[in-house]
Amino acid sequence: MDHYLDANRKVWDAWTLEHEKSAFYDVAGFKQGKDRLRSIELEELGPQVAGRSLLHLQCHFGLDTLAWARRGARVTGVDFSEQSIVLAQSLSQELNIPATFCRSTINTLPDVLRGEFDIVFTSYGVLHWLSDLKRWAEVIAHFLRPGGIFYIVEDHPTMRMFSTDESQEVKLSNPYFFSSAPPPPDEAVGSYAAPDSPQRHTYYLWNHALGEVITRLIDAGLRIEFVHEFSMAARAKFPMMEKGEDGWWRFPASHVQIPMLFSLQARKGG
Repeated sequence: MDHYLDANRKVWDAWTLEHEKSAFYDVAGFKQGKDRLRSIELEELGPQVAGRSLLHLQCHFGLDTLAWARRGARVTGVDFSEQSIVLAQSLSQELNIPATFCRSTINTLPDVLRGEFDIVFTSYGVLHWLSDLKRWAEVIAHFLRPGGIFYIVEDHPTMRMFSTDESQEVKLSNPYFFSSAPPPPDEAVGSYAAPDSPQRHTYYLWNHALGEVITRLIDAGLRIEFVHEFSMAARAKFPMMEKGEDGWWRFPASHVQIPMLFSLQARKGG
């Protein structure tokens, strides 16, 4: 597992340097006050954050973490990439937005971070970088205070089953269910946020069904409050997708619609 983790960490270290300059993240706009948060999480989680402690898992270089701080949350961001955490700390200091950032994997986070939180948050492209959702859910439960909530908005695992080729035909190409077998390497030039970068990267991903996500959280002692599914995405996952006036990407109305995102809120008893 260390081999996969080290390879993925190197990718995210390299991507951080590219993403800081990318139009997708628009760091300059964020510095001028532009909000990074999207309508789904703002409507579903936004009213609950002011004055509360929030732990952001897999925060990358912290723009969403700092965006929640701007909305009144007391924030802590966690990521396994050293480059990401260094940049997040620098942005926090430069913008005078109070925040704590911690470099750690999810699995080892209880060894390096103390305390309980009102909210644990994670979003957009996080779960397929994790090999062990049982441990993930246990760590979430560990850091939630009694009555605290976990919230995720994430790529739908059904969407991840499909890909396109030169013909732009949508085809089944990836498994839906988790496999304990060693994952095959994925290769890409550039990244989702810096597609024009010439850098080639090798990384490893794991598939997780929606039922697995829900069951792992229940097994960790959380009570599911809602699961919502959406036919839009935060970026163009397929070349025929169109961007709406609301900023979300969707298939044309004539196209068969598939779920692109899901959101989930769960609560710890107490």
